[in-house]
Amino acid sequence: MVTPFRPDGSLDADGAQKLAAHLVDVQRNDALVLSGTGGESPTTSEAEKETLIRVVREAIGDRARIIAGVGTNDTAHTVELARAAEKAGADGLLVVTPYYNKPPQAGLVRHFTTVAGETGLPVMLYDIPHRSGIPIATETLIRVAEHPNIVAVKDAKSDLIASSTVLASTDLAFYSGEDAGTLPWLSIGAVGVVGTSTHFVGARTQELIAAFERGDVAEALRLHRQLLPIYTGIFRTAGTILVKAGLNAMGLPAGPVRSPLVDATEDETAQLRADCLAAGVTLAA
Repeated sequence: MVTPFRPDGSLDADGAQKLAAHLVDVQRNDALVLSGTGGESPTTSEAEKETLIRVVREAIGDRARIIAGVGTNDTAHTVELARAAEKAGADGLLVVTPYYNKPPQAGLVRHFTTVAGETGLPVMLYDIPHRSGIPIATETLIRVAEHPNIVAVKDAKSDLIASSTVLASTDLAFYSGEDAGTLPWLSIGAVGVVGTSTHFVGARTQELIAAFERGDVAEALRLHRQLLPIYTGIFRTAGTILVKAGLNAMGLPAGPVRSPLVDATEDETAQLRADCLAAGVTLAA
């Protein structure tokens, strides 16, 4: 979930509640990731992160889970964020691979297991080497899966063969970290997607997953192909920029992005409208 801001750039707590309710009740998302990269976590304060969890919990109650993004490239700081998220009411944690400092795989094991041991919450690892600089190796995933609190992976590495090995060797639940990869991931045993375009097509993505799970692969494929224009179009620039542009166009709470991101241009918004229309979605208030 993107983090709504007011025109002056401050946190829009009321808007966050309204958007969260829309994403759960209209778009049928089973859970919301708060303060992920898509929620501009690098630019929100610790107080804002805690406030966001509390107000969204008030808005959605037990109708959906809240997963708090707490990953940083500092283990001690990540532990602090994890403890705060648990206290604020999160149901789970999303922990990204430490970025930029490129620790070895032994460092990843220590980082992930340390964070997982500091709260009672289940942990989803986020494997996204094109942002973090390093992948979580197959052997590392198998090793950390032994920790009882590490239960899932958001995978944006897209190595289906390597991940098949992990799925066959562990009880980890895999989620596609790329919207367009949802159906391919389901075919090897994944259970869903942590999406971006699901701000607009969450309900139809859930239909795709349900179709596959009941054995109607033809219908799942039809939906996959129908939704491809928005699944891919939402990433023509940073996904947060286009999600906020789309939500603003629909009259839903979003507001501006914070620097170093910049708001969508008129041309980018027009292209987003065209991508959505190609997927059967109209961006209108």
